[in-house]
This record gives sequence, structure tokens and C-alpha cells, in this order.
Amino acid sequence: MNHPINRRQFLEIAALGGVVFASGLTGIARAASQDFYFVQLSDVHWGFTDAKINPEFATSLQRSIAAVNKLKPAPDFVVFTGDLTQVTDDPVERRRRMHEFREIARTLKCKDVRYLPGEHDATADKGEAYQEFFGALHYSFDHKGIHFVVIDNVTNAALGIAPAQLEWLAADLTKHPKNTPIVVLTHRPLFDLMPSWDWATRNGDKVIEMLMPFANVTVFYGHIHQLHEHATGHIKHYAAESLMWPLPVAGSVPKKAAIAWDATQPFKDLGYREIATNRGKDGIALKIKEDPLA
Repeated sequence: MNHPINRRQFLEIAALGGVVFASGLTGIARAASQDFYFVQLSDVHWGFTDAKINPEFATSLQRSIAAVNKLKPAPDFVVFTGDLTQVTDDPVERRRRMHEFREIARTLKCKDVRYLPGEHDATADKGEAYQEFFGALHYSFDHKGIHFVVIDNVTNAALGIAPAQLEWLAADLTKHPKNTPIVVLTHRPLFDLMPSWDWATRNGDKVIEMLMPFANVTVFYGHIHQLHEHATGHIKHYAAESLMWPLPVAGSVPKKAAIAWDATQPFKDLGYREIATNRGKDGIALKIKEDPLA
């Protein structure tokens, strides 16, 4: 299954058609207290300055943060899934952009903010500057019964995911039973969406192979600047929209290029998403709500 998601669609992913997490929690009352949601923002490209593509380049990030700050109740955490900044070959400018981005991100009322690198942030210097400002390139954490795994698939695009990281992932996953709900956060798609457009991870299949024994896995990524849904077996993959510019559907045009700003529809195809858990006697289901910036 491989098709775009309607931007205004509220996806209740449950039962045979979607992702149902088998909860390790016992008792509905206890499970209900563990419900939570988080927000995914992606592809901010702070430092981008082409007004033909986005005349609001200097305020799109602040606009999205203001929208997230109004959410009631507040999310448990916020995650930026890569390309926090626009690529530059100047190491001084790279750090300046990262500093500015981090200071703006700190205006989020939700103080649990997590990051992962995109190729614009980390490929030029193998993640050196990124780590100075945002920490580890890959890591994992647990939150209210769900195991989150952050994968770096951008630091060395030619290599894909480094052998050391694959070893780390294998060791990390062995700590959890096979019915543990797993959420993977990464930048590029782990499957081959369109390799000629750099919409793939060279050895992403190795990660998917490691995840296959787990019954309940969902992957959230960015990079392609549009909503997209894909399945590898029982594993579902969901791409997020960008906060800076949209990109065309894979293969719909001869050459990949940013879609120009439409003055009649400002912020068209730009947005972020809310991802909520919904626990009951049958386990944990995910609900995804797409929030347009328009």
C-alpha cells in the first residue's frame, strides 16, 4: 500500500487496517492514565531565504511554534524530525543557524523537545556542529509504555546507517519483549520511495529487518516535504509535511524541485502533526491529526 494521505484526514489507526499496539499494561484504569500525545514538526530549513518559494521564511517556524503553544492540553513532548537548518558549506554560518533555531525552539511551552538530524544539518561535517547544539545523532527513550527509537540515516548518505549504529540498535531492541510498542523517528524514509530523488536509505532494509519481529511498529519521518503513507509488511511509515516548502509527488515531474509559493493559498501543503495514543482493553492505538499552517 503506497498512497498520499488527505491533509485534513484524521487517521484513527486501529484493528486490521492499521497499527494496534499490544499494551503491556494491565487494567483499563491504569492504561487510561497513560494516554498522551506528542507533536512532530519537520524540515524547518532555518536559514532558507528564497521568497519565491516561501516569502514567510523568517516567520514560518515561529508561526508553527505559536500554534503548538496554543494546543490544549499541551503535548508531552515535541520532536523535530530533521533538516532543522538550511545547508551551508560555511561552518560558522552553520553554527549561527543552529543557534538561532535552538533559541526559537526554546520558546515552545512544552519543555521536552527532541531533535534528530537531517542531511542539511549533518552531512557536510558528519554531524559535528549538530552534536554541539542538539546532542546525540541517534538514541532511544521510553515514554508511558512506548519505546521510541531515533535513527540517524543522514550523516553518511553513501553508507546509509553505519555498522556501529546497527549494532547499537540490535542491542537496544533485545532489551524489549516483542509485544513492546515501537515508534521509530528518522529523517529519510527507511524504504526505497524514490532513490533517484534521494528518497531512500541505502541500508534501511536492515533496520526494517530488525523491527519485523516486533508486532507493533510505526515509523514517522520527514525529508519528502509531503504527507505519505507506506507499509512494509505490518510496519507503517508516515511522512510529515515541511514547515518551509512542499515537494512534488515522487516521479510526478522530471526533476525534484520545491513547489513555488501560491499567493492565493498561503502556506498550502505546510504543516505539522499531532500523534496520540489511545489505550483500551484491546491495546494501544495511534491517532494522527494533521494540522495545516494555513
